[in-house]
Amino acid sequence: MTHHSITRLRTRFGFTVLELLLYVTISSSVLLMSVMFMGALLEARVKNEVMAEVEQQGLSAMQTVTASLRNASGVTTPSAGSSGSVLTLATYAPLTNPTVFDVLGGTLRIKEGATSTVPLTNPLVVVSGFEVSNITAPGTPGSARVVFTLTYSSPSQKGAYTYAKTFTGTGTLRQP
Repeated sequence: MTHHSITRLRTRFGFTVLELLLYVTISSSVLLMSVMFMGALLEARVKNEVMAEVEQQGLSAMQTVTASLRNASGVTTPSAGSSGSVLTLATYAPLTNPTVFDVLGGTLRIKEGATSTVPLTNPLVVVSGFEVSNITAPGTPGSARVVFTLTYSSPSQKGAYTYAKTFTGTGTLRQP
């Protein structure tokens, strides 16, 4: 074998520094784009979970309040034409009379009769601005408007973990 053919064999199996730098650059770029894409997907997933949690908690709590209001025999607190941060309902059933809704420590709660207080929201959300307006018109069954804001409670300060929504509902007592 000649010196020229040995040199040709060596160059066939090796990479030049320029080729190696080009391969490393392309591989790094593809890897970086993949990591950024996965990060964006994960952040979007977390944001959707946060929004779903607030929506589900708010709708569930509002449905409980308005259903209790519709099935009550009267609105005790607040009095007609006024507003307050506690809703007290008189009910037809002695075991659930009175039914009281309030907020303590960012948790919406219900207390029916002599039973203990039960939370309507979980620790993942914080209830604020709970306001009940008794909008009963003279000569009509009782009506009340309930407004509250739910905010996702996150230990992280990332933007994907913050979400708040205000829920508004109105209920009118059924005629006995």
